[in-house]
Amino acid sequence: MDYGLLVIGIALLLVSYLVAVKKQTWLLAGFNEKMIKNKSLLGTVTGGTFFLPLGLFVVFNSFIDYPYELTVLIIAMLLLLTIVYVFINRRLLD
Repeated sequence: MDYGLLVIGIALLLVSYLVAVKKQTWLLAGFNEKMIKNKSLLGTVTGGTFFLPLGLFVVFNSFIDYPYELTVLIIAMLLLLTIVYVFINRRLLD
């Protein structure tokens, strides 16, 4: 069991809750607030489509040890990030 991954996964789940449910979009760095059409949808998409699955995946991986674990985590993170990035650029930007 990797306690570092468990703590990171729990932190990602907490951020997911704050962004998706509580709409705390100030936690999201690197976007221009004036260009976003719907901040509520931004929080739902980012928290529910990126942080929640990534947090669950990291928590799951903290209990299981297998070869190339880091590679799988990085690929999953980049895949989720690409999906969210494309959706935000297509639907939420002016």
